[in-house]
Amino acid sequence: MRVVVAPVGMIFGALGLAGGMMGGFPHRGLAILGGGVTFILLVFGSWLYEAFMESSSYQATLGKMIFGMKVTDLNGNRISFERATGRHFAKWLSGMILFIGYIMVGFTERKQGLHDLLAGTLVRRA
Repeated sequence: MRVVVAPVGMIFGALGLAGGMMGGFPHRGLAILGGGVTFILLVFGSWLYEAFMESSSYQATLGKMIFGMKVTDLNGNRISFERATGRHFAKWLSGMILFIGYIMVGFTERKQGLHDLLAGTLVRRA
């Protein structure tokens, strides 16, 4: 996802920086706009990408597919878009508490992070 977001941010940021260096006040707005567009792409793009991919027949994002993993519910079934959405946003909580939600993977019986416990999901080998 960052492969898509980074170039957009760079384009808008570069336009704003170039305008700022020339002393043009209106061009500084492009830098702010670029930051806003980047943020929106990052939040909504990553959510839609993860939720669609993990709830699809692939049951995994590209990275998980490369490593031969898939996301399932607790019974091994494909998860819904809603559950994938919950899992995605629960990852924010896992990260906000000093990444303890991710560290939990190493200490739980079924290797679940906080986001997996909250969403009722498992990451398994395919």
